[in-house]
Amino acid sequence: MSELESLVNELLEMKPELTREDIDEQIRIKKDKIGAGYLTDQGAVFLIAADHGVTLGDPLKIEMGLKNLYAGAKEISLETRVLSLSPAKQFSRKDGSPFFLRTMTVYDADSAASVKLWDEKANLDSVKNLKPGDLIKIIKAYVKSDFDGSPTINIGSGSDIEIADTESKIPPIDSMIKDISEVKEGDKNIAVSGITEGAISTMSFTNSRGNPGTALRMRLKGSNGNITRVVLWGKDDSEIPNAISKSAEVKLLGVRAKQGNQGLEVHGSDSTLIDIQGDAEAGPLTVRILTIATTEAGKRMILAVNKSGELYNMVDSANMTISCEEGKMAECMPSKIYGNSVTLDEKSLVRIVDDDGSVPPLSQVTTKVDNIKADMHCCIDAIVLKKSDKRDIQTKSGESVALSEMLVGDDTGQIWVKGWRNHAMFIDECNLGEMLAITGLNARPGMEGRIELVLTAFSKITKKSNPKTLE
Repeated sequence: MSELESLVNELLEMKPELTREDIDEQIRIKKDKIGAGYLTDQGAVFLIAADHGVTLGDPLKIEMGLKNLYAGAKEISLETRVLSLSPAKQFSRKDGSPFFLRTMTVYDADSAASVKLWDEKANLDSVKNLKPGDLIKIIKAYVKSDFDGSPTINIGSGSDIEIADTESKIPPIDSMIKDISEVKEGDKNIAVSGITEGAISTMSFTNSRGNPGTALRMRLKGSNGNITRVVLWGKDDSEIPNAISKSAEVKLLGVRAKQGNQGLEVHGSDSTLIDIQGDAEAGPLTVRILTIATTEAGKRMILAVNKSGELYNMVDSANMTISCEEGKMAECMPSKIYGNSVTLDEKSLVRIVDDDGSVPPLSQVTTKVDNIKADMHCCIDAIVLKKSDKRDIQTKSGESVALSEMLVGDDTGQIWVKGWRNHAMFIDECNLGEMLAITGLNARPGMEGRIELVLTAFSKITKKSNPKTLE
């Protein structure tokens, strides 16, 4: 219920001889008499009440700040700005009756907090159209503890939410965004920015209740060069552009920081708002096919290179590349391009084109060992110098996975190559002194600061006399 409605209802209770139409007419007369710019509808109601010899309660005031919230507070009213907003979701109560819930993150000059909008409040048109930075008034809400113990504002049938059109000391949304390198463990309800580093992918999973879900995964580089892993739960690639260049700018509104298996991570939810620099449609791509592998599920995993020598990992789930051969040039119209990751599906177009020599062959895109840097995708020519026995590694989740390693080198240096799980057997089949061409490798920081190479689904090990593909 809005502030105006509360005042009108109070006046109608005190003066039952009045009707709502009477009050609306008297509001119009008061505003016409006093003049525009001096009186709101609410102010007019106070004057009308005085004319009828009654005194209304004090007008609603914005008294409580977000930093002062506590579980158990009732009928609180405050002014905030929107940070993020989730879609409305339908759930079932214990008795089977349905209800709607929408979550929102809001902030003021001092703090931020979560908001839950219940039932009809979750589906208000004014709420659906809210954007980050919008100034709102929350009226007569109540506060409860969330699952993590933090106070959460609840807006139910006795509460209301309005868009405010007043001046405010609450800073605009851009001032809330911090570089991802500045994030600290325990930060929550924050906005961060960074630069994409590597692939962006969607993960499917089943939660503890047995319900399917998705999460969007990426890595963002901060201004100091450090890279942070990001997981946005409840998100998928339908919420981001189809074409995202390497080193694209990203803003995430409504996330938190926590420790993960690989250090500090940033996690979001379905209420997190994502702003990624990109285009709605992916453009054409001319490449040379370097290697082709096929997974057990039938997907074709293709390593390709463009005219500039940039490597691309192409996933073909619809056999669009069935006519393609290693070494040939192809022109394709992908459905998605995320950095060096390319998705081909039934909506994509692929055709073989004449080889005009504009795209380099594999022999010209290999990288010397001393030029390999962390997070690089590369191909190498090297000789096997040393091998370690295959061993099983226990992960933090209790899973036991196979690992094989070999030390390889060229005329500039040496580097370790690792093969996990099914890829371990391909390293096992390599022998000391053999000359190898290895494609589709990922360079990652290893122990004691050394760089290591890891085989991927796009990798292929070719011996001079016995090629072996990771299929």
